[in-house]
Amino acid sequence: MSKKDDDSALKGALPEVKADPIARGLLSRHGVIERNATLLLVLSLLVVSVGGIVEIAPLFYLENTIEKVEGVRPYSPLELAGRNIYIREGCYACHSQMIRPFRDEVERYGPYSLAAESMYDHPFQWGSKRTGPDLARVGGRYSDEWQVQHLTDPRSVVPESVMPTYAFLRKELVVEDPAGHLVANRRVGVPYTDAMIENAATDLRAQADPEADTSALLDRYPKAVVSDFDGDRQKLTEMDALVAYLQMLGTLVDFSAYEPELNDR
Repeated sequence: MSKKDDDSALKGALPEVKADPIARGLLSRHGVIERNATLLLVLSLLVVSVGGIVEIAPLFYLENTIEKVEGVRPYSPLELAGRNIYIREGCYACHSQMIRPFRDEVERYGPYSLAAESMYDHPFQWGSKRTGPDLARVGGRYSDEWQVQHLTDPRSVVPESVMPTYAFLRKELVVEDPAGHLVANRRVGVPYTDAMIENAATDLRAQADPEADTSALLDRYPKAVVSDFDGDRQKLTEMDALVAYLQMLGTLVDFSAYEPELNDR
């Protein structure tokens, strides 16, 4: 049997499929668009614009895109100063503050991070690299003494550590305008009250003095850790500020009472 006969037999064995006239018409019209670069560009921009409007426009009618979680508060003046030191020294380059909702991360670090926990961070400190461990739940995990020793001589407590030493942080903390710093944060949406701003300088020092009257401080900043963080009662240091910041990370939300299903949208 010749090849021609084979093709004829195969053609006869297969059912004849007729093209849908509607589909054929759509394809022919689409061909016009594909052959006209200008028309293709204009229609592409139109589709992208409509899609963007559909996604973005509803956001203007939402008061906030982050769910409110009980316990989350702005940083105290001392914690805020410590956060600035954390950023200044580039700690975010080696430590993340974002526990992802994966079993291995939750078992190692604790409950996964909530958007509300970083809603007052400008900029946020989620990070993108973990040369060192995630710090989102480091608050209260180690003592003040451990934190100070680890910052002063990392390898004395973690022999395999590659972290540089930060013994120089024992120098006196200089915050020229604590109130102005809070005002600047309020302008970008952090809800600092007039009382918080008025007492910023006092609260800055009171948090590092266990013998000070801190009742008003704790009313303004619930769960703030009051301690002589670096053990030096003679002066307020950058070490005090950084340890105060580290000791509050991940401590504001009570996860035993947190109900994530209440924030489903």
